[in-house]
Amino acid sequence: MRLSGFEGTVALVTGAGGGIGAALVRLLRASGSVVVATDLLAPALAAQAEAPAAHAAALDVADAAAVDALVERVEREIGPIGFGVNVAGVLQSGTIDTIDDAEWRRVFAVNADGVFHVSRALARVMKPRRRGALVTVSSNAAGVPRHGMAAYAASKAAATMFTRCLGLELAPLGIRCNIVAPGSTLTPMQTGMWTDGDGARRVIAGLPEIYKAGIPLGKLATPEDIAGAVMFLLSEQAGHIAMSDLYVDGGATLRA
Repeated sequence: MRLSGFEGTVALVTGAGGGIGAALVRLLRASGSVVVATDLLAPALAAQAEAPAAHAAALDVADAAAVDALVERVEREIGPIGFGVNVAGVLQSGTIDTIDDAEWRRVFAVNADGVFHVSRALARVMKPRRRGALVTVSSNAAGVPRHGMAAYAASKAAATMFTRCLGLELAPLGIRCNIVAPGSTLTPMQTGMWTDGDGARRVIAGLPEIYKAGIPLGKLATPEDIAGAVMFLLSEQAGHIAMSDLYVDGGATLRA
């Protein structure tokens, strides 16, 4: 089955500078979407044969005014935004007694406030058209406690519930909001937590010293694995799916 509904649709992607965001940009372009790829620094976009032109823009999702201005500019200069995907995120590790106020606020500013700013701006332009699809890339840490990751897990839980509440408001207008919750994925955010070359094996096997289960599927996710789940939720084939929280973690959390 080939996913459909992408041809000519303008898609705004945050956190597109690498990892999951960059993989998603490639898949969207290959499927015919006109992509606006954003990150703190405007992402470098490789040429893709027979793919629509893509647009790169610098965006700090924690800056509400900048988000509103970018959405207005895209709508005016490129076209109506049909897809929005919140991928931008930051990680803060450390036990609760070691996290200071500034670190806590920084994580929430991107992971929670950023999702709010982008989703609010997109809801405002999508509502009059009564169509569109939004996906927030959250984390399985939003639903399972993680040792030394309280700020990250709490911010992702906030983003998850916000997206579900937004979905409840927008569903009567035909606008679908969903969540993809990755587990351990082979990105710089993941590898940056490893202290030696044995990191991947230990994550897959489980880390009992921090109460973290292993991955039943026996492998880390790739950015393309997560991007593929996002593509499904944006597609016409997911046309009756709203407010879902799709865990893509190889079974690590032992839940759907």
